[in-house]
Amino acid sequence: MREIGSRVELFVDDWLIDRMRGARRQLHAPERREVVLEMNAVAEDHNAAYFNFFEDEGCIRMYYRGYASDIADQEQQTVNYAESTDGVHFTRPKLGIYTFEGSTDNHIVYQGHEGHNFCIFRDGNPACPPEQRYKAVAGEWQKLYGFVSPDGLHWRKIREEPLDVTGAFDSLNVPFWDERLGCYRLFSRFFLPPFTRCIQSAVSEDFIHWSDPIPHEYADMAVEQYYTNATIPCPGAEHILLSFPKRFIPERTKINGGEDYLEPSEGISDAVFMASRDGVHWQRFREAWVRPGLDERNWTHRNNMVARGIISTSEREWSLYISEHYEWKTNRLRRLAIRPFGFVSLHADFDRGTCITHPLTFTGARLHLNYATSAAGSLRVEVQEDDGTPIPGFRLRDMAPLFGDELDSVVQWKGGDLSALQGKPVRLKMELKDADLYAIQFGE
Repeated sequence: MREIGSRVELFVDDWLIDRMRGARRQLHAPERREVVLEMNAVAEDHNAAYFNFFEDEGCIRMYYRGYASDIADQEQQTVNYAESTDGVHFTRPKLGIYTFEGSTDNHIVYQGHEGHNFCIFRDGNPACPPEQRYKAVAGEWQKLYGFVSPDGLHWRKIREEPLDVTGAFDSLNVPFWDERLGCYRLFSRFFLPPFTRCIQSAVSEDFIHWSDPIPHEYADMAVEQYYTNATIPCPGAEHILLSFPKRFIPERTKINGGEDYLEPSEGISDAVFMASRDGVHWQRFREAWVRPGLDERNWTHRNNMVARGIISTSEREWSLYISEHYEWKTNRLRRLAIRPFGFVSLHADFDRGTCITHPLTFTGARLHLNYATSAAGSLRVEVQEDDGTPIPGFRLRDMAPLFGDELDSVVQWKGGDLSALQGKPVRLKMELKDADLYAIQFGE
């Protein structure tokens, strides 16, 4: 039995699905949009990386490693800050907090060896004191430090000692407050021998002392190198965790050099997609979510890293961000666009397909769909008893086929609304023809 209440439910995994015929779950790549930031300002270079984002009371905050190259003293590394109101146009405010090359006219919010991989979030814990409202982690090989701030700009360590957690913390480690669990979560790196980069997770009640990390588990058991993870609760469906690891292929090299390629190295990368409901067991797609593409400068090592964060840039569009041209003079960050909840769909080709859910219970009087079809395609939904018997008034033939492209379409059956079926075990049968169904939700 699946109890979904009035939650938004996605098809990023097979949790809802009992059986399919002629249908499948299909991964959808985002659209590459404009470059939003080029690493050409003070305290930035071809090693700038590890971008992370969040929305904060009308302001979109961006944090990233700015300066990291040719440093004899690692304490010179910087955490840089930019902000935006639309997720497209970013500015670097002159903060005057740190001195860099003799001037405070810069956008640096932290300077030190921990600036290598600072990852920041706004703490939603209702017990969080105001002076710690913003939190961050930053690490080195086997040490991870915690940081707090009252405003997201002025930072101090939560304690001088590292956090009480084990792992290999030299890439971007992702913390956040999980409102559903009522605790902090941390997604970080560990290594499988001899040198395979993998993802693990831990939880904490106080942000200092953490549980023993648990490695990710995948149904197919295949081993891949995941350099980062970019894990985040899905906006509007926070019971589902989404992750966008940068997959690293160290044994492949495509581009050996170039006029502006400053630090050539072996390996290539792309971005993949996976989802989980508990943070431990993950359903993943082995094909790339974002390929390097036609730009040869994206076929070099440690490129195509998805930033941590999903930003709603309009009612019809979510934005994510991805690194390009790492280690080139043209190092930059590009925006990716995707429809809300549009990462994976239930899909069928022109010859039609069907999907039947597990028995479920819901609250609400109507069924809302996020879907798209071709001009010749269609989508219909049937409500069944838990034994599979169609319910009169809510059969496939009791609704006009839907066609179009809508983020929130309400299904209209001859039987009227669904209020009489609330709390009762039912199944849904979806019939698709050249169509994609991204999300469902019961509501008013």
